[in-house]
Amino acid sequence: MKIFKDENIQLDQHYENKTEAILAAGKILVENGYVEESYLQDMLAREEEVSTYIGNNIAIPHGIVKSVEKIHSSGISLLQVPEGVDFDGNTAYLVFGIAGKNNEHLEILGQIATICSEMENVEILRQATSKAEILKIFEEVVV
Repeated sequence: MKIFKDENIQLDQHYENKTEAILAAGKILVENGYVEESYLQDMLAREEEVSTYIGNNIAIPHGIVKSVEKIHSSGISLLQVPEGVDFDGNTAYLVFGIAGKNNEHLEILGQIATICSEMENVEILRQATSKAEILKIFEEVVV
């Protein structure tokens, strides 16, 4: 199963708070068969432990250590939130939901962090009007 595909992307989204955004990112992972529905609660539990906001207007909600049995295969979802959503005083324009099988989440996190370390890429992703534009940026690093 492909980790990141166009069905995993939602453009021009709006959320009242980070909980809504985290659940929306997780729901994509559930609907596309990457994780069991109970993974959503693990994503919220992770956020309670430590914010998944990583800087550069990016949040990467994911599960906890015990989530491993709830993951069917590695996957990434992406919510584009042009107006931003508040993550504890930080604004996230891009919310990546991640599920990593066999510790693959560390590699996935690294790939996203590399791309999003350049604010130019973050802005392209924030302004993108098509899923193809987003996938093009990731095609070289994410399979």
